[in-house]
Amino acid sequence: MKRIRVLLFLFCLSPLLAHAGGTEVVLDRAPIETTDMASLQRGVKTFVNYCLTCHSANFMRYNRLKDLGLSKAQIKENLIFTGQKPGDLMTVAMKKKESQKWLGVTPPDLSVIARSRGADWLYTYLRQFYRDDSTATGWNNLLYEKAAMPHVLYELQGEQRLRVEEVDDGQGGKHDVKKLELSKPGTLTKLEYDMYVADLVNFMVYLGEPAAAQREQIGIIVMLFLFGMLGLTYALKHDFWRDVHG
Repeated sequence: MKRIRVLLFLFCLSPLLAHAGGTEVVLDRAPIETTDMASLQRGVKTFVNYCLTCHSANFMRYNRLKDLGLSKAQIKENLIFTGQKPGDLMTVAMKKKESQKWLGVTPPDLSVIARSRGADWLYTYLRQFYRDDSTATGWNNLLYEKAAMPHVLYELQGEQRLRVEEVDDGQGGKHDVKKLELSKPGTLTKLEYDMYVADLVNFMVYLGEPAAAQREQIGIIVMLFLFGMLGLTYALKHDFWRDVHG
């Protein structure tokens, strides 16, 4: 029994030890609002132009984007560039063997990536790329080290470089602090790029569960209906038993 308690204590302590041994990157809060149709429309445009060339979204059809306030004509003219039809799934033409040969790994499907990683993780990840000549792509990521994905948005954000500072830990020791510095400006300012990424992540959150907003609205209506029925049921019960108790 004593051995089991020790093992349980070490099991509970292991995440703290792992956290202390690694480099901590605090996730930034993603300004997500899946009811903002203008943001979602900007986000899907970015997704199609930059993400859909390598990553698929096999659980989403183009015509479902009409829920974002887009017409069928707008979807065909602005979002479909591969000869597909509005009723087709958002797939990529690149085959798995080709992607493994060119990129070293098959890019994952992004249909539910926001539900898997979380919006804050994606928002932080897309803003933490920096130049690294030691990698195959010439890029690295402060949040996800040795990421196989290159920085496809670098023309917008610019190029960042990693700077490592040695600081005191307050206990007589020192530790390294990693920071990113903009070495080459992009076409967008920092604030503009953050908003650009926020729109993209907003759409990826919507992509993970397109019916989320409708489901929440239905849930509210159902709860109001049940509370209303509760009052009517109580009034009926009171009227039914009035003669019995009287």
